[in-house]
Amino acid sequence: MSDKNPRTGWFYRDELPPDDDAYFENMARTVFQAGLSWQLIADKWNDFKVTFKDFKIDKVVDFDDGDIGELLTNPRIIRNRAKIESVLVNAIVFARIQEEYGSFRDFLDTLDKSENYRFVIKELSKKFSRMGPKSATIFLWSIGEDVQHG
Repeated sequence: MSDKNPRTGWFYRDELPPDDDAYFENMARTVFQAGLSWQLIADKWNDFKVTFKDFKIDKVVDFDDGDIGELLTNPRIIRNRAKIESVLVNAIVFARIQEEYGSFRDFLDTLDKSENYRFVIKELSKKFSRMGPKSATIFLWSIGEDVQHG
């Protein structure tokens, strides 16, 4: 059973996300959440899911400039170009990780999680767009990793 926050419904604490799309969705949510209220994102998240094709990696990697234009005019989501573009870039990174490792989980399991995930946080910050140390820590915590955030 997932220990999901009843207000936001997106944390995985007692079980792993079921697939790479769920990991990707959590990363996208972490990106959009940065600097904004949890409630604002929670209220709009169903619209995000519709506009980002349920965060199916194989669909989001095919988004083009026209899709970005539509997203930037969609009043039901946060219309921040940098955050929107980072989600598209991160879909490409997820697809590459799938090709190389088989899955995001397999990739994550190859990384050194000692020292409170210091190396994992550094790797995520290097590979993914808008995944600085704080966002990477929040993302890892949200997918059930035993990282301490503060």
